[in-house]
Amino acid sequence: MKIPFSPPYIDQFVIDQVTSTLKNKWITTGPKVELLEKKISEYYGFDFCVGVNSWTSGAILILKWLGIKEDDEVIIPAYTYAATALAIIHAGGKPVIVDVDNDFNININEIKKNINSKTKAIMGVDIAGYQAKYGAIIEILKTEECISKFRPSNNLQRNIGRPLVIADSAHCLGGRFKPIADFHIFSFHAVKNFTTAEGGMIASNLKNYFNLNDLYKRLKRLTINGQTKDAFSKSKDGSWKYDIVEAGLKCNLPDINAAIALGQLKSKEKIIKRRKEIFKFYQSFFSKFSWSELPPFEEKSKCIESSCHIYMLRIIGINEKKRDFIIDKLFDKGINVNVHYIPLPLLTYFKNLGYEIKTTPNSYNLYSREISLPIYPSLKEKEVLYICENLRSIVEELI
Repeated sequence: MKIPFSPPYIDQFVIDQVTSTLKNKWITTGPKVELLEKKISEYYGFDFCVGVNSWTSGAILILKWLGIKEDDEVIIPAYTYAATALAIIHAGGKPVIVDVDNDFNININEIKKNINSKTKAIMGVDIAGYQAKYGAIIEILKTEECISKFRPSNNLQRNIGRPLVIADSAHCLGGRFKPIADFHIFSFHAVKNFTTAEGGMIASNLKNYFNLNDLYKRLKRLTINGQTKDAFSKSKDGSWKYDIVEAGLKCNLPDINAAIALGQLKSKEKIIKRRKEIFKFYQSFFSKFSWSELPPFEEKSKCIESSCHIYMLRIIGINEKKRDFIIDKLFDKGINVNVHYIPLPLLTYFKNLGYEIKTTPNSYNLYSREISLPIYPSLKEKEVLYICENLRSIVEELI
């Protein structure tokens, strides 16, 4: 049996959406992107959404909009993909990398310890689609201690009156959560629950601070080099004239990509339902063993439920070498698994910047024991059982 890790969901709805875009002969940013923005915004109750060509571009754009400059700090967890930190660096700021709790999400006490006059933003990461504690983060920022430390460097930051709270919600689409952070940024990368092949989405939750129409227009403009009209608007008769009013980026989402996600969203209940079924099967199976540590699924009191993007199982009592041995044995059985993620201080680039894994011991502990199991709609019951039984057998033989 050969089981891939995360193939994309492509059915006839998806093919039809892409085909219709090609037939309409409008493939760059246009009506399909606008429709996708509207659907995501309405689904979660955001102010508005802006499509971008990747999560990374979206994060860089927001940080540049915020006015991040050299020596400005953004607090992030060590347990995340490199893009979380690289976006800060590309925007001109400095990542402050802190440890995480056992649910893989950023440790609130570590945030408290690292807030200072240079802190301009805090970015939590919703690992596997399980929302970080943004309510608690905002409460920290409202305290007199944090307010006294905040040093805004432009009118935009002054208007917000505290560090910006950004949710790296790359994994979250399809899950249940409240729009609490100032911005949530989603990924539509090929392996995500809903994909545009490559792409992302900025979602605003700043209605209490800005005129939403002005904010939306500016963020859209920033995705097309600071240009006052997009290509679709310019294509209309007599509408060719435009202006460049600021130094934006070039990171707009094309219609041909948005079409894939629009096709998938027609089956969103089916897609998420199947992901939940597999997730709960894993939970039920592995809960029987003393060597297993299960990933979080829901917190009903806060209306949080995982999107079931990744199933992150931890094996108790092993180390990194034994974890890698288990993975090799699973590959021998035709089971493609993964590890999410290598903590940032273990990666060469960040080591060379002076970050050390000893400052984030829990991140290393979780990483050294974590194995991500396949979870996607086309995964059959017999394949899920095959994964479970083989993993059980390999682990029990090892320990």
